[in-house]
Amino acid sequence: MDGTEGSAEQPAERSHRSSVSSVGARAADVLVYLADDTVVPLAVENLPSLSAHELHRAIREVLQLPDSALDAFALWLVSPLLEVQLKPKHQPYKLGRQWPELLLRFTDAPDDDVATDEPSLQFRRNVFFPKRRELQIHDEEVLRLLYEEAKANVLAARYPCDLEDCEALGALVCRVQLGPYQPGQPTACALREKLDSFLPAHLCKRGHRLFAALRGRAAKAGTDEQGLLNAYRKVKEVVSSDSEREASLRTHYCAYLFKCHELPFYGCAFFHGEVDKPTQGFLHRSGRKPVTVAINLEGVHVIDSREKHVLLGLRFQELSWDHTSPEEEESVLWLEFDGDSEGTPVNKLLKIYSKQAELMSSLIEYCIELNQATEPAAPQESLSGPAAAPGSLPSPTQRPQLRRQSSVVCSRIQHLSTIDYVEEGEQIKRVKPKRSTSFFGRQLSVGQGSYTVVQPSESLEQS
Repeated sequence: MDGTEGSAEQPAERSHRSSVSSVGARAADVLVYLADDTVVPLAVENLPSLSAHELHRAIREVLQLPDSALDAFALWLVSPLLEVQLKPKHQPYKLGRQWPELLLRFTDAPDDDVATDEPSLQFRRNVFFPKRRELQIHDEEVLRLLYEEAKANVLAARYPCDLEDCEALGALVCRVQLGPYQPGQPTACALREKLDSFLPAHLCKRGHRLFAALRGRAAKAGTDEQGLLNAYRKVKEVVSSDSEREASLRTHYCAYLFKCHELPFYGCAFFHGEVDKPTQGFLHRSGRKPVTVAINLEGVHVIDSREKHVLLGLRFQELSWDHTSPEEEESVLWLEFDGDSEGTPVNKLLKIYSKQAELMSSLIEYCIELNQATEPAAPQESLSGPAAAPGSLPSPTQRPQLRRQSSVVCSRIQHLSTIDYVEEGEQIKRVKPKRSTSFFGRQLSVGQGSYTVVQPSESLEQS
């Protein structure tokens, strides 16, 4: 934990790093990592009793961030095995010492991995910070930090994006890193050498387009670098009285974030889990597939960890949920939602196996509570004047929706094994349903499009 207070060091290795010092009550150095892997060393007193709120304030002072950063960012303890956003009252040092216990409780990691895993303290976007408030931010450094985090999630494919969106986002990264487009510079060959700085790694692999086409993903003709170059050429430059480079970059940070706001899982917290695969073939082979569960203020998305596309996306008003943690069985997060079976409306249950089911259930509940508490004020705030100011994000009413056929952000329920039922969990093939009540009492049932539950009629035909 070396370093001096008040300065930022160059990016450090992601693979294994630690932030929480193990010294006693004397002055200690704490390393806080930003989204771009820059290290902010802080010299603090009484580290064991230091709260996340106090450490958050120290970081803002060192980085000279405005008051808007207080709600926009939070402190996280992060390792490859677990990510936890800290509450202001949490004490990072104590949670760091309890990390092995948290891993045993919330992960299936082998004992050897638990023994060697060590979290880093990161300054990241607050999962409870609404996009409508992000639209009102003007400070360039706050926008840059949000941009860097969004870019990292896109490049790591944690935010699945269609190819054309990846190219549009990659073009903005080119603009930020390389400056305005100049004809002939860079060339497609020059972009190819560092393509993974602009596009997700799975799109940069040689032969990606051929395999994508064979697998029915409608890959476009041409090379990745040429598509990126074409998008880079189309990046608009804003004419402003402020000719400084920073003002120009602020505009492009906003453009990047505005594009990311189209993604329904933007700003989410990530959890690990598994779901059942549908049975295949005459042998009815099945199994499980690893998934990432992304939860934000808007809803829940289940993402295929290998294929980098959404399997199921639900707004909170479209689902009912619960979690079970029996002592002798696996922990499960249950998602219940409307669907159909051979054209007939039914209710579907999805089982997500995860030791983090309790965390996911609590986050869903808290997000719904926050939405209900802030809902009346939201329309007024989103229409405030700063949203239209130069260098700020556009109004959310201007944002187009992603409606492409076969988009990676569209649900693929056919790739999931769900339980179809009408009453008391009975599996069915054909029903003549009517709407009634849910299995689970935990749901948001207000507003249009609310989740409803199917109940069999007297003439139910069961299999």
